[in-house]
Amino acid sequence: GSEEEIWTMALESELNALQCHFTWNLEPSKSKLNYLRDALEDIATDEGNVWLGHIYNLQGFIQYKLGSSEEALKFFRRATETFQRLKNSDEGPWLMVNFGNLAWLHHHMGEDEKSHDYLSKVEALMREYPAPPEEELHQEVCAEKAWTLMKFDKEKKLQAEELFQRAVRMQPDNLEWQTKWVILLADCFKVNMKRMTPDVFEKVKSASERDPENLYVAALYLRARAAKGEQIQDEAKRLAERILESSTKSYNGFSHLRRLYIEYMSKDEAIKLADETLRRYPDCRCAKEFAAICYKNKVLSQDFPPSSQSGIVTRAISLWEERIVLYAESNLKDQITLADLYAKVDKEKAEQIYSEMLNRKHLDSAEKQMLYNCYARYSFFNRNDSFRAIEYHMKAVEIQKESRYRQKSIIKGSAILNPILKQLYMSVSGL
Repeated sequence: GSEEEIWTMALESELNALQCHFTWNLEPSKSKLNYLRDALEDIATDEGNVWLGHIYNLQGFIQYKLGSSEEALKFFRRATETFQRLKNSDEGPWLMVNFGNLAWLHHHMGEDEKSHDYLSKVEALMREYPAPPEEELHQEVCAEKAWTLMKFDKEKKLQAEELFQRAVRMQPDNLEWQTKWVILLADCFKVNMKRMTPDVFEKVKSASERDPENLYVAALYLRARAAKGEQIQDEAKRLAERILESSTKSYNGFSHLRRLYIEYMSKDEAIKLADETLRRYPDCRCAKEFAAICYKNKVLSQDFPPSSQSGIVTRAISLWEERIVLYAESNLKDQITLADLYAKVDKEKAEQIYSEMLNRKHLDSAEKQMLYNCYARYSFFNRNDSFRAIEYHMKAVEIQKESRYRQKSIIKGSAILNPILKQLYMSVSGL
């Protein structure tokens, strides 16, 4: 037995020295794993994506972490085939990470002979394709590690930036790596493009000039320009046509195109694009989500007259319900939106959704505060019930947690209260 133990210890020591997903300290929570699994499905598996092998490697690792070694094996094997096909070669440095993953997985599955085979393959590749002098990682490993880390938390993203920079330094003619590095630098401004720094803006601009076929960068650059106040409406329509002709996957720029239309085009233009996207891609989850958001924005805008357009409200509700089903991690905010949509056509149903939320046992203080504020607003505008609105604004304010919902309740609550107090005073005074 001891000889076997020594052999296993030696194997584990060699496995730990590998560069792959199992040794990169990726310890995501269960909810992060589910989120990543869904996000990677939305990225794309069509042939045009040069990161396809990397995607399959990460999907395999996620399946292993979620407890399915068989699924993991399928993805890792698919990664092997994809790299071989994309690189038009049976072996090369781009397989180091993939073979490392397979070595680890077979070890976890109790198949140490197979694990050893893959280990030998990695060692052979490392001998044949050593890292450049002064560098600890081969540029292909560097780029894959960078691509993987950029999918994780902030800290890992900083590490990813550094790794991409190193990969580009080792292989300056690799356009994909250069572009991905710029995308990563711009990533922290994704939600608020107005905050993009001039140096990152310049990098995005030159990436779009260097790589004009990259629709993701084109959409990113257009959003950055719109945030600077440029008129981009005509260009947005032309870009929308190019993106829709190609695919709605997020690596293709559809995620930025959506935001561009929601932030800078009219609500009707956004709905028009959403309907056209759904017509072309009826089964695409991103397209359904985009349509749900566009219709919701229209129906819940202040200038929307529900009485004459109940068809739009019904469509908004059904799309929003579908969105909640499609994205299993549905949260309280999604339910509040659903209740607010129903309030336009079916007050009883809206009331029912709100009361179910108010009766939930496991809400934290931030969730309660948001719910109380929204229910107060709903009571005032949809039920004409000032007293209940004040009651729930007060409940929101009582929660000692500074947030925009608490601020809103302080302002709105006192605005409702003043005329009521004035009225009481007048009636008591007999005026």
